Amino acid sequence: MTRLIGVEISKMFDTRSGFWLMTSVGITATIATIATILFAPDDSLNYGNFAAAVGFPMSVILPMIAILSITSEWSQRSGLTTFTLVPHRGRVISAKLAATLIAGAASIALAFAVGAVGNVVGSAIAGVDTSWNIPLGDAGLIFLADALGMLMGFTIGVLVRSSAGAIVGYFVYALVLPAAFGTLASFKDWFADRQGWFDFQFSSTRLYDGDLAKSDWAHLAVSGSYWLVIPLVVGLWLALRSEVK
Repeated sequence: MTRLIGVEISKMFDTRSGFWLMTSVGITATIATIATILFAPDDSLNYGNFAAAVGFPMSVILPMIAILSITSEWSQRSGLTTFTLVPHRGRVISAKLAATLIAGAASIALAFAVGAVGNVVGSAIAGVDTSWNIPLGDAGLIFLADALGMLMGFTIGVLVRSSAGAIVGYFVYALVLPAAFGTLASFKDWFADRQGWFDFQFSSTRLYDGDLAKSDWAHLAVSGSYWLVIPLVVGLWLALRSEVK
């Protein structure tokens, strides 16, 4: 399994598209940090705002990494080689999931580090005190939120097994459904009071705010069960049995 995980991590960088996708993590984090230094007011130069600026592109890039890690075997037909060398598909898919989470954790850590450097440099340029206003617990919640986003991308990739289709499916989930649920909540009070039980995107984004109540964790668990867990189980069942052409 260790060797498989290492191979799957290396496959993320082997192609030019994969290399630049992974490199874009550092590039976008740097751009977001520089933009915050240039355009944010002096009293807003704190680590929380730098983390928020860096976190937005991460929420888009990391799920794409997760999607491409699984769909490439079917879209690029590399599965013919992969599943011949390792006939146990479950082991390959498990290695892909582990490699995705490892790459995601490293990317998030890099983004936090770039934001920290920007916080120090920005406060020095503005002549204000450096503010580290993110508790360790809140940083852990941000890590969890990004990990859930990657898992959702991985789930859609396993379900669809096509790079283009999975990317479109993820943006429908991330952009279209929240708008639809938000519109429904604005017109129907009964749904506004219960949105957390149905909308996994709504529940998971609460992690970025920190200080979750017990009800927020309950919303996350319930909505995640039928938006993340059940589709992942179904997708794995299909991926283990689908024909590789």
